[in-house]
Amino acid sequence: MNAITKKINCFIGSILLILLAVPAVAQVGHSATSQPKTFTGELAQVDLNFTFPEGFKEVKAPNTENFPFDYALELPGSDFEIWMRVNTQKESEKLLADKNVHVTNPDSLYINLAQDQLTAFTSEKNYMRKNLPAYILERYNADAGSIYLVSINDSPVTKHYKYAFLTVLQKNKTGTVLAVCFTNEKGPEFFKNMNKASNCLKFKE
Repeated sequence: MNAITKKINCFIGSILLILLAVPAVAQVGHSATSQPKTFTGELAQVDLNFTFPEGFKEVKAPNTENFPFDYALELPGSDFEIWMRVNTQKESEKLLADKNVHVTNPDSLYINLAQDQLTAFTSEKNYMRKNLPAYILERYNADAGSIYLVSINDSPVTKHYKYAFLTVLQKNKTGTVLAVCFTNEKGPEFFKNMNKASNCLKFKE
């Protein structure tokens, strides 16, 4: 294992420790801003609770063919932003079918959706991927999920951020949620910022 791989594994391990340490939020909190009606409706279709994280500000999410996101937040004064995307099971199946992505098992849709989005973010092939362990999936009432850390292509659409940390969760026969955290530095401040928003989304029981 080379030095870069060791550092990335350490980074992802730290993220998992953060997710374990923060208590889960079960109720929908009052948003500091007005959520778009479309996002609220999409949350309802996949039985997701959303709690607006303290200190964040709502920003416009990109909604293009390559970046079809539903909602976005930024942490003022920090190089940190989160984009969210929600898909029902049928929407996920249709999207992948339109792109000629063959999925043999519907319960693995989340993997293909994440990889499809990664392709839009970067030309890099050697990114790190880890499956989320059962104890973390239980906290989000999810059946499956994974995380990815990748260096992304320089682009005005992604506001010239250098790195993206993707988390994708799936509730079988219901839908998926993809959350992408952007940063320019992979240091302690990034962990702290992720900690603040780590429980803003959770599937209903």
